[in-house]
Amino acid sequence: MQAILALEDGRIFRGHGYGAPGECQGEVVFNTSLTGYQEIATDPSYAGQIVVLTNPQIGNYGTNQADNESARPYIEGLIVREFSPISSNWRSEQVTDEYMERYAVPVLAEIDTRALVRHLRTHGVMRGVISTVESDPDALVQKARSIRKMDGTDLARVVSTKTIYHFDSTDSRNQSGDPLLPNALVQSEGERELHVVAYDFGIKQNILRMLTREGCRVTVVPAETSGEDVLGLKPDGVFLSNGPGDPEPVEYAVRAIRHMMGRVPVFGICLGHQLCGLALGGRTYKLKFGHHGGNHPVRNNLTGKVEITAHNHNFAVDPDSINANDVELTHVDLNDQTLEGLRHKTLPLFSVQYHPEAAPGPHDSHYLFRDFRQMMEEWKG
Repeated sequence: MQAILALEDGRIFRGHGYGAPGECQGEVVFNTSLTGYQEIATDPSYAGQIVVLTNPQIGNYGTNQADNESARPYIEGLIVREFSPISSNWRSEQVTDEYMERYAVPVLAEIDTRALVRHLRTHGVMRGVISTVESDPDALVQKARSIRKMDGTDLARVVSTKTIYHFDSTDSRNQSGDPLLPNALVQSEGERELHVVAYDFGIKQNILRMLTREGCRVTVVPAETSGEDVLGLKPDGVFLSNGPGDPEPVEYAVRAIRHMMGRVPVFGICLGHQLCGLALGGRTYKLKFGHHGGNHPVRNNLTGKVEITAHNHNFAVDPDSINANDVELTHVDLNDQTLEGLRHKTLPLFSVQYHPEAAPGPHDSHYLFRDFRQMMEEWKG
């Protein structure tokens, strides 16, 4: 199939289409990870976005159930340099092309992804359309310009679970394919099970696995669940997940966090971090082209150590908007000095912008889940 990418500024890229034939639209972003294309595709934080992968060869090792971060892909479309028609890996269950077609994800390949990424870095992320059915580039550019912008859009309620459920770590569908991360609980002798209520703003499967590995029983609740209802579940701690879209319209979550602050330990990741920043009176802003990749250096200001981390976010918390009398800024990105973590000085609340659970990805920041458990134990007494 012939395929076209049209950006809102009029830039056109022509290549070959794979996956599902048809058309898709969304905000075009790029990810610099070398592996993990299936985890990227199934990360709900990418809802509303077309993802460009900078690694030139994609699809080589196929796909399998264990590597899904959610039940299906959430990316609107995928753009790559070379798309493998075969899979070569003992864990592969389905060729990537068939997987993308199965879930109606269009793939654009055989374009100059370096030129596209440089364009996005220079001019910022922008709206775009991939099509295998429309050959008029001007018509596609007009479609791209009519797409709703990510700014001001609440997508958390769109991707969130609609019902409360309990995460079952013994279910084979919830098992990890990473041999370095056993699925069994790692409770020490005499260590009690703790109950964590996790807000699903677009939660990733491996976050739930990481919580259960720390000896937690996890109840997942919809994004719009009130703070009162969560406290009614009698949690030992509350987790705020990652998710797509702009954090500022997610006012219901900010209200819930403010209601729970000081009443129960809170740990937030990615969108959850941004919502914590807003709940603490801060502001958020949109980055020029976001952070998407698996090798971002982040300095832990508390220890002085540099952690290699995985990122997937378009918005950040403005550090100058945070009250330094109440909140400590714990982590900073060494690429652009953006705020990557915060901790309240007196209340049991901390959050990070990056993904300590990343799979595949660096394991440098796994300690944060143990820190959360320790915070819950100290609060519980």
